[in-house]
Amino acid sequence: MTAVAPWLEGSHWPTVPIRLVARLGSGHTPSRSVPEYWDNCTVPWITLADVWQLRSGTTDVITETKEKVSTLGLANSAAVKHPAGTVILSRTASVGFSAIMGADMATSQDFATWTCGPKLDPRFLLHCLRAMAPDLKRISTGSTHKTIYMPDIEQLRVPVPSVADQRRIVEFLDAETGHVERLISLQRGIATRLEEREVAQLDIAIDEQSARSGVVPLRRFLWGVDQGSSPQCDAIPAGEDEWGVLKVSCLRPGEFLAHENKRLPTSEQPLRRSEVHEGDLLITRANTPQLVGSTAVVPKVRSKLLLSDKIFRVRLRHDLEPEYVAAVARGTRIRSLCSATSNGASQSMANIRFDEVKAWPIPIADLTEQRNFIERVNRSREQVNALRSTLTRQIDLLTERRQALITAAVTGQIDVSTASGRGIEE
Repeated sequence: MTAVAPWLEGSHWPTVPIRLVARLGSGHTPSRSVPEYWDNCTVPWITLADVWQLRSGTTDVITETKEKVSTLGLANSAAVKHPAGTVILSRTASVGFSAIMGADMATSQDFATWTCGPKLDPRFLLHCLRAMAPDLKRISTGSTHKTIYMPDIEQLRVPVPSVADQRRIVEFLDAETGHVERLISLQRGIATRLEEREVAQLDIAIDEQSARSGVVPLRRFLWGVDQGSSPQCDAIPAGEDEWGVLKVSCLRPGEFLAHENKRLPTSEQPLRRSEVHEGDLLITRANTPQLVGSTAVVPKVRSKLLLSDKIFRVRLRHDLEPEYVAAVARGTRIRSLCSATSNGASQSMANIRFDEVKAWPIPIADLTEQRNFIERVNRSREQVNALRSTLTRQIDLLTERRQALITAAVTGQIDVSTASGRGIEE
C-alpha cells in the first residue's frame, strides 16, 4: 500500500481500493476515419482539451466540454456514457486533475472514472483524489508523456468513514478551502494590478520620449531577420550538451526562458545559422493572441539553442539597442498592434507577419537616451518582480496549506466536527 499511497499511512479510517466501492471505468476515442461516428454529436465528451478547467483545483463539477460524440460512435467503440455524478481523473499527459461529471458524459482514454456505490460519496472521493495528487504524479511514468497505467489506477485506495462522516468532511472542506481559495484569488488580483501598474508606468515613459523626439518605424533600424525551422523533436528539454529547439513559450514580453525548448534528436543535423546567442533580439511570430509578438533579448545562456520557425531573430543597426526595442514592445501600443494585426486559424493561436513588425513605432532616441530609458525601466521592473515574488511565495504557501487541510480531513487526522479551520489564512 505504501508504494502506491503513502499519504494514507496516517489514516484514522479503514482504507480500501476505490474499485471496491465505486465502479472503475475509462473511455475511448471513436475512429476518426469513420465520418458517421462524428455526425449528430450530442453526448458531451471529456478530453485533455478540457483539463484547463481543472488545473486550479477549484472546479468541482464539469458541465461543458470542447467536443461531443455521437451515440453511433459510442456504440462502435469502447467509449462509455457515464452517469452524472461520476468522478473523473486525468491519467495521461496532464496527470492528476479531477472533477465530477455534471451530466451524463463520455471520456477519452486519457481518463479513469469511478461511479460511486452506496458506501462512497462522489464529493468525498473528489477530495481524496486531490489529497493524493502528489502521489499520483510520483507513480506516473514515461519520458515523453507521463501516464498512470490502469494497473496502478486499480490499486488506488481511499479512506472509507461512514457516509454521514464523509458528508460532514465534504461540508467542512467546501467551507474551509473556500476561504483559502478566496485568499489565493486576492493575491492573484494584487499580482495582476502590479503588472497593470508596471505597464502603465512604461507607457508614460514611452509617451514622454515620443513627445520629445517623435517616432519612426522599426524598419529604419533593420539589417535583416532570421527565422529557424521546426524539425521533429523529442518532447523533453535538451540536456546541457544537447541541441534544443526553442518553443514559442520561451518568450514572454520582456522575458526569455531558456528551459522552454525541445531536444533535437541526435539523428537530426542542427541548423547552425539558427543558433541563438547572448544579445539576440527575439520576437514570437506565432503564439496565443495575448502573447504573439512577445519580444525579449537573450541573456547569457548556454550554447546549442536553436530558433524555431515560429520565432523571428531581428538584426538591428548599431544605433538601436535591442533592450530598448524589447522595452518599447512591452508597451500597450505595440501589444495592441500585435493583437489587432494578428490572424490565426483558431482563437488559441495567432500569427504576425514580419512586415507588421517592421511597422512598429519606435520613439527616436540617441544611444545615451536609450540606455537611460532601459535603466529606468529595468529598475521599475526589478521592484515589481520583488513584490511579485513575495506574492508567489504566499500563493504557494496557501496552496500547500490547502493540500494539507484536505489530506488531514479525509484521513481523519482532524475532527471536522470541532475544527473550524480558522487560522489557515494567518
